Amino acid sequence: MIGRLNHVAIAVPDLMAASAHYRDGLGATVGPVQVLAEHGVRVAFIDVANTRIELLEALDQTSPIASFMARNPGGGMHHMCFEVPDLDAAMRRLVDAGARVLGDGTPKIGAHGRPVVFLHPKDFDGTLIELEQV
Repeated sequence: MIGRLNHVAIAVPDLMAASAHYRDGLGATVGPVQVLAEHGVRVAFIDVANTRIELLEALDQTSPIASFMARNPGGGMHHMCFEVPDLDAAMRRLVDAGARVLGDGTPKIGAHGRPVVFLHPKDFDGTLIELEQV
């Protein structure tokens, strides 16, 4: 059902500082900063040979990642995003199998302009999973 690993997201306390670590320290190309108000975050993507790394920074204390940052003030891995060809079919299959879709189950538009949903980390061994329709 799942396709390619689209990205691994890392929540960070300071997006510009984290971007500099990857750019200056590792020689990575860091994309432009995007504000995703509906998701409560600012993001920047780093392209690597076989996937991307998404750096996430909370817009404010109402951000969905604010509680994660409160528990992990230095940041850390936040989620993994997998591509799926049919998001609705994937959600139906997962819900039928007992997985929980976060929020009201309505896909939102993600950073790549495509529909996304998040799956409860307790249903995937403690890992928050994002599904993105491609």
